[in-house]
Parts: sequence; C-alpha cells; structure tokens
Amino acid sequence: MKDILLLVGAGQIGMAIARRIGFDKKIIIGDKNLVNTKKIADIMYNAGFDVNYLEIDLADRKSIKNYIQEAQKYGQIGMLINAAGVSPSQASIETILKVDLYGTAVLLEEVGKVIKPYGTGVTISSQSGHRMEALGSEIDEQLATTDCEDLLSLSVLQAENIKDNLHAYQLAKRCNLTYSPCLKAGDS
Repeated sequence: MKDILLLVGAGQIGMAIARRIGFDKKIIIGDKNLVNTKKIADIMYNAGFDVNYLEIDLADRKSIKNYIQEAQKYGQIGMLINAAGVSPSQASIETILKVDLYGTAVLLEEVGKVIKPYGTGVTISSQSGHRMEALGSEIDEQLATTDCEDLLSLSVLQAENIKDNLHAYQLAKRCNLTYSPCLKAGDS
C-alpha cells in the first residue's frame, strides 16, 4: 500500500501541485463535480500517476468523513492538498461561508485526526484574506480557535455583518489563514 495524497478540488492549481509531489503516492482526487474530477483523474492517469477519484461535498461533514474513509482503504494518508472552494461570483454568501470557511475547517480537523506522523498539508487560499480591513485581535483569535461546528455562529459571520459576496469570501479566506484547532500538541 502506498501513502495517500488527498487532492480536494479538481482544478488546475491542485493538479499542478499533485503532479509535482505525488509521483510515488496514491492520489485520491475529490470534488463535488464528478465530471471535472474524472477529467483531472484521466489527465493524471495518462501522465503516469496512480489516481482514483471520489465525490466530496466540502459543505458537509459526513461527506468529508466518507471521502477520508474511502481514501484510507488504499493506505495511510500522508499529504493533503486542499484546492477546493467557490468564488464570490459563483456562489451566495451562505455557500461561500459553508464551503470555503466551514468546509475547509472541517477538512483540516478530520484529516488532522488520521494523517500519519509528519504528514503535511496545504490549503490554497487567496490574497483576499489579506485584502480587507483589520478585524482586530479578538475576531482573528475567534476565527483561529473556534470549534468547526461553532464557526458559522460567530457574530462577525452573521448576515447583518457581511456586506456582500466578496466580503464573505474575504472573511472565509481570513479564517483559512488563521484556523488551527486541528493542530494540537502531540499531533503530527
């Protein structure tokens, strides 16, 4: 059995990273759109990579857990590339927060529970997390340390405090830059 590289998000950025670091790994590509996922898997397979693909809905903890459990059937998870997400022009405020913020936090938390010692991961975020006004240390700390299931309840993430889709996206990306509950003392 090979080490597993999880690639969440069937797009060009994630594929480029996976091609660079996944030559000796079993790559499990996950995305909500199975048509795109199959295309990326076919490209990588034709280039000599050992790939499989699965459906994952990043807005749903159960889907994330199922994806991870299916991937573990092939070996031990050693790497994560999270290149999934929606843009402000693609989705509503609610969907942006559910996928880009909550989903990323849950993915990190769940992979953090099973990744092998000294495993590694990267989340492709955006400069948008840096392109908004400072939120202050209290809000940044809340975004960094709040339990996944409570993130969307934070005051800063309520509809009345979000100007538009771009602002929601920026908040999600700020959270991606700071979120760390999956990394606890003693974990890899």
